[in-house]
Amino acid sequence: MAAVSKADFPGTRAQKKRALRRDAGLTLIELMVVVVILALLAVVIVPRVIDRPDQARAARAQADIAAITAALNLYRLDTGSLPSTDQGLAALATRPTAAPVPQNWAQGGYLERVPDDPWGRPYLYLSPGVHGDFDLVSYGADGRSGGSGADADITSWQGR
Repeated sequence: MAAVSKADFPGTRAQKKRALRRDAGLTLIELMVVVVILALLAVVIVPRVIDRPDQARAARAQADIAAITAALNLYRLDTGSLPSTDQGLAALATRPTAAPVPQNWAQGGYLERVPDDPWGRPYLYLSPGVHGDFDLVSYGADGRSGGSGADADITSWQGR
């Protein structure tokens, strides 16, 4: 095995430190390239991400309507009829005291609580409904009938 000498490592220690410091940081041009790349990514990705909350709220409203529909069907199986419009969806969480009072109402109810729509308003319940035995509606972000995009109505009869 050959011996290693200082001649195998040219340059002084000070020269090596200067070379390391020169190569250690980013130049202004390299930093600008990184900033431009990040800006381009933001321009492409941010609009897609910003639209997601509205889609998530609409998906939650559809899931709520499906869960309420299932609870209404169980209520109908147990009691023989749906809650009246006056009794409302509250009949799924607490035993109705207004007529018609159900005889076979399930102990504990059909829902732990009746959810509000993702925009904080109660779901509209109508029994008998215009589009079926009952109608469930969330009026979307604007809280008014009709609309498009985030303001579009989400209904129980869309999936029927």
